[in-house]
Amino acid sequence: LSNYNKGAKVVGNHIHNIGASAIAFVGDAAAVRSPAFRYENFIPWDEMDYTPGPKSNNYPQECEASNNLIHHTGSIEKQSAGVQISMSSQILISHNTIYHVPRAGINVSEGTWGGHVIEFNDVFDTVLETGDHGAFNSWGRDRFWRPSRQVIDSIVAARAGIELLDVEKPVIIRNNRFQCDHGWDIDLDDGSGNYEIYNNVCLSGGLKLREGYHRKVSNNIIINNTFHPHVWLKNSDDVFEKNIVSMPYAPIQMNSWGRSIDRNFFLTEEGLSKSQKLGVDLHSAFGDPKFLNEKTGNYQVEPNSPALLVGFKNFPMDFGVNEPRLKRITSSPKINPVNTKLSLKKSATVAWLGGVVKNIENLGERSAAGLHNNNGALIVQVPNNSIAFKNGLQKGDVIVKLDDKSIASIADLLKIYNTIKWKGDCTIVIVRNQTE
Repeated sequence: LSNYNKGAKVVGNHIHNIGASAIAFVGDAAAVRSPAFRYENFIPWDEMDYTPGPKSNNYPQECEASNNLIHHTGSIEKQSAGVQISMSSQILISHNTIYHVPRAGINVSEGTWGGHVIEFNDVFDTVLETGDHGAFNSWGRDRFWRPSRQVIDSIVAARAGIELLDVEKPVIIRNNRFQCDHGWDIDLDDGSGNYEIYNNVCLSGGLKLREGYHRKVSNNIIINNTFHPHVWLKNSDDVFEKNIVSMPYAPIQMNSWGRSIDRNFFLTEEGLSKSQKLGVDLHSAFGDPKFLNEKTGNYQVEPNSPALLVGFKNFPMDFGVNEPRLKRITSSPKINPVNTKLSLKKSATVAWLGGVVKNIENLGERSAAGLHNNNGALIVQVPNNSIAFKNGLQKGDVIVKLDDKSIASIADLLKIYNTIKWKGDCTIVIVRNQTE
């Protein structure tokens, strides 16, 4: 849907095995005031148009994509998405199932002009052929944005409200299930601002907020990963509250912590302790959230769950297409066990990069590998079609370092991997045939 479209609906389709994006809402660049067409090119401040909103109505508005089954897209164009929104306003993306895509399942590029509602979607097996992206991905790069946060801080201080000239209405992301093993489940990048994110399940990649303004993240469930705050701006007004978080936060170059990071529920004492050392989460708690049935992916909590005491509230676990014809033929994401319990079980094995790894348990395993202690993660299965095999790993290898960080157990391996897997590639050190 290109340029002016109003009230159009894309509903009930099965879109698969195609070359690029499945559904795209894309407006006219001439409708954007003072646009930056490339990452490094900007309109000078003294030449910028400071009028709010678009210059014309030549863009999609009040349109809808719902109950579509989308999979195996992007066979030719990798910078594509299941659903793409660019230079549009008030787009509803609802009850779609999107999977097996080379990059994002749902992507919002530019903040122009907001007002989108993204709800009840099931998005998984994403970012399969790229990196540094998410199952849901966005970037802003609106009139206020520059690659340097010091420059952004100075211009927003001088011109209050400039950060909302383009994203006039909040973007709402609610009641979705996202999964990304090669990036983030929810990835707000490069100045994405004015977002309300609540009642979502993040299955593996966690939730990232890079620099931006006015983001409120609440009542989400982050399984086997964590919150990734990156290079936040002064006076961002950001909020992260009442979420269930599996692992310690993974901040990068954080000098400012927004309006409120508090009243969250951690699955481990380590997660709470590390966050409180950062000066946040003073009223948060940790413990067993008492999920109703984590094996089937029902992460609602029992009535006596301690997570309810910090303000978390249950929400429906209803995701993806609900049109019977499409629901019968759709796929579902793999539900992995909650991995924070691994440290309690010495004999545990876990899936990793398509293979299986375990802890070093006895002298025989140490001797076979040539280890001087029980540290490391032993690879016990490497199918020929796995990512582990394709990257040269073999059965019997012991992983001792990942991204220059030591691995003492499979719990360490997963924790470190979950904080760096968005990079796309990194250095791994193994012991093979008694040699590092």
